[in-house]
Amino acid sequence: MKKKFHLLLSLCFFTLLMSCSDSKLVTIGKAPKFSFTNQNNQTISNKDYEGKVYVVDFFFTTCPTICPIMTSSMVKVQNAFEGKNIGFASFSINPENDTPEVLREYAQQHGITSPNWHLLTGDEEAIYDLANNGFNLHAQNNAKGIDGFEHSGLFALIDQKGNIVSRKDADGSPIIYYDGLEDSQIEMLIEDIKLLIDTP
Repeated sequence: MKKKFHLLLSLCFFTLLMSCSDSKLVTIGKAPKFSFTNQNNQTISNKDYEGKVYVVDFFFTTCPTICPIMTSSMVKVQNAFEGKNIGFASFSINPENDTPEVLREYAQQHGITSPNWHLLTGDEEAIYDLANNGFNLHAQNNAKGIDGFEHSGLFALIDQKGNIVSRKDADGSPIIYYDGLEDSQIEMLIEDIKLLIDTP
């Protein structure tokens, strides 16, 4: 009887081990807490995303270079999940200019239609702390970049449990973030969101 029990226990452990090692997505860490104001002048926090898969990026509305590409990429993700309970959080790194009114106009101009896509503004120091220390996505003001701002073009994927997650690369290492400037990475992001929302 003991042998059968140990065999069953070993089999269960092996199955669990295999399911973990074969998992397509890996957990990077817990997504940080935040609370800012959206384009509709509503206070939005990480609690509003609880139980949702959501995608995070940092941008500013007057950016003429990578931001339009990033927003277009995010719109592709939005449109791929029309009617689904998927969230988006786009934080402005130029909150002085990007008021709720400016963000609302930006949303209208760029095809942002999901009620779960919040363009967020607020305290500048808190936003930069969230970017650089919370999500580890580079953002800098008073830089040599366009309009004095510099930021990452990467997207972070957060699962229903509030974890930052990503797929693995060919070597088995997590890619951590998805490049918002590359079509192939956006396809990967869409595939991985599907994987998350199809998981019970």
